[in-house]
Amino acid sequence: MEPTPLPLDRLPTAVTVEALSPNHGAEREIVVVVPTFRRPDLVLRTLASLQAQTTHRPFAIVLVENDSEGREGLEAARPLFESGSLTGLVVVAHERGNCSAYNAGFAAARRFYPALQVALIIDDDEEAAQDWIEAHLAALDRLDVNVTGAPQIPVFEDAAKQGLAAHPVFRPPFDASGPVPTLVSSGNVAIRAAVLDRMREPLFDPRFNFTGGGDADLFSRCREAGFRFGWCREAAVREVVPKRRTEFSWINARSLRNGALSTLVQRGRDGRARTLAKSLALALAAPPRSVALALRSRSLLIGLYHIQIALGRLQGEFGRVGEQYRKPESN
Repeated sequence: MEPTPLPLDRLPTAVTVEALSPNHGAEREIVVVVPTFRRPDLVLRTLASLQAQTTHRPFAIVLVENDSEGREGLEAARPLFESGSLTGLVVVAHERGNCSAYNAGFAAARRFYPALQVALIIDDDEEAAQDWIEAHLAALDRLDVNVTGAPQIPVFEDAAKQGLAAHPVFRPPFDASGPVPTLVSSGNVAIRAAVLDRMREPLFDPRFNFTGGGDADLFSRCREAGFRFGWCREAAVREVVPKRRTEFSWINARSLRNGALSTLVQRGRDGRARTLAKSLALALAAPPRSVALALRSRSLLIGLYHIQIALGRLQGEFGRVGEQYRKPESN
């Protein structure tokens, strides 16, 4: 059966539909958005983990290719969609950047799945357990929240670096399932359609395309709008961590970036004066906190985190944010 052409005017001009399943399932209420960029082998593992889901609820997948030139992920996954092995569609987000990729995925999900109730995100370096979808959906109802996040458990390519799992850069922000004040990562989340309707498009601010932090900014705005958040430990995914991300240079850059982004996100919510006051307070508190953390963790690298965050926040006060996603080969 030939795929039915989709009207492209339903999508932003920077997004095009490249492949879809014979029955792309317009009636589906659950949609999983999967952004991908130059990871064809890994994204096939991600898609295989979605194909193995044990949920009784039909769902669709929106795969978002963010490399409009190389298109490796698209070409690797195309046969799965066009054969009907996977239900959904593949789109290309022609504007580079992770926020643009997420925005393209949600735009496609909202337009082609009008019955949408919950959208989930899983990144192309992650692998879900068989009950991943069910765990998120159950937590949304059990906790009576609008958004659930879940752990991204690091799987280090260099097994000797497994001790880095305790580093704040890799460690999940919460330990136990339950309501939480907010979330900071979009790599493993479920979002009710009411949030998408209220927050409008673009959901993710493209200014964060190459720095990251668009997720923390979105969730900060969602919190201001009155939406509630939950943590679902049972919906953990396994995330591949390449060797380059275990080097000091990458961890230091990510830590400084996290600090700078926290400044920018807070400034948008609380204003410059309050943000600067918190940055200065954290700078004063950072040395003793880092010493205490180093002693508890028995790791100087882990202990440095509080100082790096404080320095990053001060850099953010002057508009300096590292663009780790600008050069994908070094990220």
